[in-house]
Amino acid sequence: MPAPRKRLVAPLGLAVAATTLVLVPAPANAAPVDITLLNFNDFHGRINGDTTKFATTIEQIRAAAGDDQTLLLSAGDNIGASLFASSNQEDVPTLDVLDALDLAGSAVGNHEFDRGFADLRDRVQAAADFDYLGANVYLEGTETPALEEYATYEVGGVTVGVIGAVTEDTASLVSPGGIADIEFGDPVAAVNRVAAELTDGQAANGEADVIVAEYHEGAADQNAPIVTETSPEVDVIFTGHTHAEYAFEAPVPGEAGRTRPIVQAGSYGENLGRVDLVVDDATGEVTAATAAIVPVVEEVTTEDLALPRVAAVKQIVDAAIEAAEEVGNVKVGEITEDITRALSGGTYGSDGYTGGTQEERGLESTIGNLVADALESTPIAALGERRADLGIVNPGGLRADLLFAGDTEESPENTEGVVTFEEANSVLPFVNNIYYVDVTGAVLEEILEQQWQPAGSSRPFLHLGLSSNVDVVLDPSRPEGERVRSITIDGEPVDRSATYTISTFSFLAQGGDNFEAFTKGTSTDTGAIDRDLWIDGFWKDGGAKSPSFEQRQVFATVPATVRPGAEVSFEMTRLGLLSLGAPEDSLVTATLGDEVLGTFPVVGGTAAITFTVPSSADRGDVITFASERGATVTTTVARAADKARATVAADGRPRVLQIGKTPRVKIIVTADGVPASGTVKVVENREAYRARLRPNGRIWVKLPAYRTVGKKSVWVKYLGDEDTRSATTKVKFRVVKKK
Repeated sequence: MPAPRKRLVAPLGLAVAATTLVLVPAPANAAPVDITLLNFNDFHGRINGDTTKFATTIEQIRAAAGDDQTLLLSAGDNIGASLFASSNQEDVPTLDVLDALDLAGSAVGNHEFDRGFADLRDRVQAAADFDYLGANVYLEGTETPALEEYATYEVGGVTVGVIGAVTEDTASLVSPGGIADIEFGDPVAAVNRVAAELTDGQAANGEADVIVAEYHEGAADQNAPIVTETSPEVDVIFTGHTHAEYAFEAPVPGEAGRTRPIVQAGSYGENLGRVDLVVDDATGEVTAATAAIVPVVEEVTTEDLALPRVAAVKQIVDAAIEAAEEVGNVKVGEITEDITRALSGGTYGSDGYTGGTQEERGLESTIGNLVADALESTPIAALGERRADLGIVNPGGLRADLLFAGDTEESPENTEGVVTFEEANSVLPFVNNIYYVDVTGAVLEEILEQQWQPAGSSRPFLHLGLSSNVDVVLDPSRPEGERVRSITIDGEPVDRSATYTISTFSFLAQGGDNFEAFTKGTSTDTGAIDRDLWIDGFWKDGGAKSPSFEQRQVFATVPATVRPGAEVSFEMTRLGLLSLGAPEDSLVTATLGDEVLGTFPVVGGTAAITFTVPSSADRGDVITFASERGATVTTTVARAADKARATVAADGRPRVLQIGKTPRVKIIVTADGVPASGTVKVVENREAYRARLRPNGRIWVKLPAYRTVGKKSVWVKYLGDEDTRSATTKVKFRVVKKK
């Protein structure tokens, strides 16, 4: 049988390398051994009609290359975020399929930890005949490996050592409560440590001729640490996690002229990564390699059940699909239109937004808001009369869309507008517990602020889905920590000192996706799981569900107050949803009572607004700016004749300091509740210092070091301006002798 066609794909920004990588010239007396490494990544429980094609591709390559000369491996995320035929049985069908294919070993992926480390250790590993490897997974607070770090396999008489490692970001990608006993280290450092052990000549800690690194982490270009810092002892690098497709050669650090293959095969079993090696069996040296991406569906149009492993896979798949159909094809509800995630790449037309295909987690979505509605509105029987004030959903927890079009080939029940159990379950496949989290209004502000992710995160912004009774205004121009301008719940402004109950997933409640502010609240595990609340509660309450196209979070740089006769300019951004069917938001209207002050076009999701406040406006009047889709912000008029009342807050750091140490004063000035502008004067021991406030109304002032002990007083005076009164406060220090 001819070998499958090879496709070489390079990552963005890389030149495509030749498929043949000449590494080390073979000595004249070498006895070359050909071995084939097959790899996949991010399979995510794809148990469906294409699974046997995936198996057939593997088996055809094995038949051509030699079963004993071929090693099948994975870079992780074999399970989790799975299709219903797998998730319905806690991914056991996927593990059975991989066992039937004689998968030798796999790195752990972050999704292997979806149900917690104990589930991986006690259930998943017990069900898998292959090795799960994680060299950078340690028992908490130690360098003791929590998993097997490597495994060795004999392939064509050559010992192949495989080292697994998972992205260090796993701690923020899964529920923290499930991984409380472990931690994740630097994957490259872990691979290098184990590679050194496998080549140190000591049989007690393992030895290998060929070393393969299985990283559940991407290597987007030749400057990635995986490429530039992985030990030269490693001969082949397979990667995952980013669902990218590439096969390229990269220089081996410290060894001029030598290269090695770096491969990632996309996701969902749509491709295989293939590396063919020539190894000198006398020295264990790799003398040549070829690397390629093998497309599965393009190459194999029909399954080959004459191949024993394929036949075994088909039995598992058919049984899983049949079991899933019994549950999955049951109608649970109806929808009137598509309800989807935010999908970039589409266009607006007469039918609303169409054509989007790429999920965008940084934007609001109709499915995210609908799930948040379910969390807020669905009672939990075990809690009696207790209800949540709002629902919050993380975008990464949403893994499918609800489409109006039917699919009667899959199920006679699944006509237009019908939502089946399988479709509803696919939206929330992770089986999180529902938590009620009691937080203050101030902590709720922190949670919404943390939508801006920490520096270095893969996504700069993660847009939380909010229930329909919540409206938020965000000002991206403000400093970090101050970008949440307003929150209203049920039409009332949030009181920063009051307590609010959030209904959310255990993943978020435990600080997942870097939303650590949730952990400042008091959490109650309701005992309900998201699937039951979502399907048995929310969908079975009767009535068809419709998408809401009104935005619940609005981005605007609008000032909090304006003065009569003043010209005001600001922007409203991210207007209009990118969920399928959403109408285009094309106009913002400014009104003062019944008077229209102007209309402003929305171009590319942004409205640039410039207007003059009517001179007849009275203090306390509210000017409203509303888009066609309900995105609304306001500003309040302050009467020109009145000066705003200033408030000065000052904090000395440290309050107790030693002689010779420099004191600092943190000053915050607000005017009628918004940041003030202008100058402050700081007076200490008859010495005066002036400083101009920053745009956020804040400034740090450093004072000269004290030379005597005792109590010290510093006066801070805001000098005011034409619109704002002056104000004064006092800060006290205590100076002590050096210890």
